[in-house]
Amino acid sequence: MAGRSLNGDELLTPAEVASLFRVDPKTVTRWAKAGKLTSIRTLGGHRRFRAEEVYSLLHRTTGTRPAEAPAQQSPTIPQQSAPRQQAKPAVPTRTINLAGTRDPASRTR
Repeated sequence: MAGRSLNGDELLTPAEVASLFRVDPKTVTRWAKAGKLTSIRTLGGHRRFRAEEVYSLLHRTTGTRPAEAPAQQSPTIPQQSAPRQQAKPAVPTRTINLAGTRDPASRTR
């Protein structure tokens, strides 16, 4: 929906704004409720944001211009893998032979 305009202003959806800032769309909605971003409501009640204001906030907060913002990428966090361990059963198990009698080694008193 990028490119839609109201009086010549390009409007962005919460999802488009969220992808620029690498946050969840709900965060963008909270910013609008808190007054950090001005939003316009459509007839259906959906929020739209003026692209010029969004790009200005993006530049002020991150120093990034829209053309420099990576498309749909999130920051990569390196993870160290721990050695895998065999899971132990939560309940002690008993061995039963095919004849249906209990194994004497697994007896508990």
